Amino acid sequence: MSSKLSENALKVLERRYLSKDEQGKVIETPEELFHRVASAIAVADKNYGRSEKEVKDLEESFYRIMSGLEFMPNSPCLMNAGKDLGQLSACFTLPIDDSMESIFETLKVTSLIHKSGGGTGFSFSRLRPKNAVVKTTGGIASGPISFMKVYDAATEAVKQGGTRRGANMGILRVDHPDIMEFVTCKDSDKHISNFNISVAITDEFMEKLKKSEEYEVIDPHTHTGTKRLNPKEVFSLIVKQAHKNGEPGIIYIDRINQYNPTPKLGKIESTNPCGEQPLLPYESCDLGSVNLERMIKKAGGRTEIDWDKLREVTRLAVHFLDNLIDVNKFPLPQIEKATKATRKIGLGVMGWASLLIRLNIPYNSEEAVALAEKVMCFILEESHKKSLELGKEKGVFPAFKGSIYDKKEGAVRVRNATLTTIAPTGTISIIAGPCSSGIEPLFAVSYYRNVMDNDKLVEVDPLFEEVARSRGFYSRQLMEKIAESSSLQHIKEIPEDVKRVFVTAHDISPEWHVRMQAAFQKYVHNATSKTINFPHDATLEDVEKSYLLSYDLGCKGITIYRDNSREEQVLNVGSSSPKQEQKAADAKREVTPRPRPEVIIGTTTKVSTGCGNLYVTINVDEEGKPFELFTQMGKAGGCAASQLESLGRLVSLCFRAGVEVKSIIEQLRNIRCPSPSWEKGQRIFSCADAIARVVEKRLISSQAVGAAEVTPIAMKHSHDDDRGASGSALRDLDDRGEIVGVCPDCGGALRHEEGCVKCYACGYSKC
Repeated sequence: MSSKLSENALKVLERRYLSKDEQGKVIETPEELFHRVASAIAVADKNYGRSEKEVKDLEESFYRIMSGLEFMPNSPCLMNAGKDLGQLSACFTLPIDDSMESIFETLKVTSLIHKSGGGTGFSFSRLRPKNAVVKTTGGIASGPISFMKVYDAATEAVKQGGTRRGANMGILRVDHPDIMEFVTCKDSDKHISNFNISVAITDEFMEKLKKSEEYEVIDPHTHTGTKRLNPKEVFSLIVKQAHKNGEPGIIYIDRINQYNPTPKLGKIESTNPCGEQPLLPYESCDLGSVNLERMIKKAGGRTEIDWDKLREVTRLAVHFLDNLIDVNKFPLPQIEKATKATRKIGLGVMGWASLLIRLNIPYNSEEAVALAEKVMCFILEESHKKSLELGKEKGVFPAFKGSIYDKKEGAVRVRNATLTTIAPTGTISIIAGPCSSGIEPLFAVSYYRNVMDNDKLVEVDPLFEEVARSRGFYSRQLMEKIAESSSLQHIKEIPEDVKRVFVTAHDISPEWHVRMQAAFQKYVHNATSKTINFPHDATLEDVEKSYLLSYDLGCKGITIYRDNSREEQVLNVGSSSPKQEQKAADAKREVTPRPRPEVIIGTTTKVSTGCGNLYVTINVDEEGKPFELFTQMGKAGGCAASQLESLGRLVSLCFRAGVEVKSIIEQLRNIRCPSPSWEKGQRIFSCADAIARVVEKRLISSQAVGAAEVTPIAMKHSHDDDRGASGSALRDLDDRGEIVGVCPDCGGALRHEEGCVKCYACGYSKC
């Protein structure tokens, strides 16, 4: 390895990327992973007459920029390149026509894509509105939102390659008759939780909004107007919902099609899950990011951008992503055909905030905005030059004729229809780190990470720690003080020049967030994934202003998030919200365990542990609330049996006293004993760990039965109600069985960044 991986990077690689044997044991090193990927991608050049030596040299170059943490491809490539699955694309868009056949055929394809590690985007705008008459059956249409719920449920049942849950984007045009229902369909965090949703805003709508004129909504089935709406009322509802919980986002669909490179192939209707990749139906796209923090050098005692290095890495990255298309194993022939017709790639960046700090430039400054344009312009120009070279050597993309490049004077014979994208880099920025995500500012300089026994570990941004130590103001106490706040700006011990540079997301006004997004978008072929952060006390007018500014500055979409606007706070920085303070007060009140009802129902789960087969029975009361837990070890006796009985009694007491299930899981999970075991590729560290996993499966992820063997204990209700305790009684759980704002993998805090949510502790990303 040419660069040392951080502790977090190693954890993420071991958990998600490194190859494992049938027992779940890691059998690959990070060096071997990068060699595996480099070899699998470089081999594509053999098909274009390259010699063995040339291919080997290219492989070494690909390995160098990955192992040097200078460039990272999207996660499916790292996971699957050189393996039998071989599905390397990150994002797909699929068409949904107004028929049952199309709806469920697309749903089948969606499941295959999620299984292989990709995310999917859809426009539901072609579906006839709710309550429209279906002439073939005489029935009434249920509308787009009802089918979004079907897709959401199917996504829940499929995990992406065993590494992450499927992610979707649901889009509806602002001129669809069901637009008002769509805007509010995620009014609660618990609804349609496997989707991000965006309204496709037209230029006509924006013009009508400015002029305060009504606009017509069109039935997509009959192509006739059904009613007229006040654009101000629609826009205000979008703003209100986004202010409430960040949904929906907006995409400017006419602007996206204005820059559609292949208009003869059709109009773009939808994007991938985070909105940065507009694609034609059945297209997929390969994404990758240059780590800008590594693109620096020292000159005359100053840090500056190493433009020569950035040029070299950019050109290699374009070659890498183009080759990826040739070696990719697509999940469907239509997807392969559409993808190879345009050969779209999306090269972006990560580590932007880290680079600014290295250069001593505040994120919220004119200098930073100007540099953003300069850097992205440079990357686009070098990408374009490399694509021209590849086009000359290997041929232009098949849909070149009639494309925007064909119409230019002299025909610009590029290899790829699009070249640049700013995509979320949640997990790959951890691997390449320490570096900041995408083009986002730092979220926090210092923050708490929850570890076992409710202990808190202070995490400090490496660049800040480096400066604090070199300037002589570092101390453990100061780092803890910073972790209690979301900002450095009011801490006296920090020098003013340091405060100026180490601004965090909530120090930066929404206007600067939007301006930074717009600066990058100027030189991005596709779109830009970024979250516009708002403080909790932001008004509806503040959100509306940012939306209008994003349109005026040329963005292709916008996603906002107001701090503390979800049902639970998602961040472990700053002071508690009023809701959290109330929760803490409630927790201090004396509680009386609920009395046992006469009849309760439950399930028994068998788990193989190092001490033998453990049988865990969980019973729930009439309301579906967990009530008691019993354990039985097949071969246990004496001390082991008594320990298990005592553990069961304590967990039962917690259930009856109303202790949050997630807290019980956190206390028991990953406790280790001398005899760990494997259960269907999952490590069971101890009997306590096994109990935690059963509680999680039965009470949080009830649909994911996994390896467990279930035996009904009592049947008080019908089979339709046999859900254990995962029903609506557990109000702090969402419909996916995940705790709102908490990482489903490690229990850490999720963060809203890059139009998505992710966990820095373990690398989990919703998208």
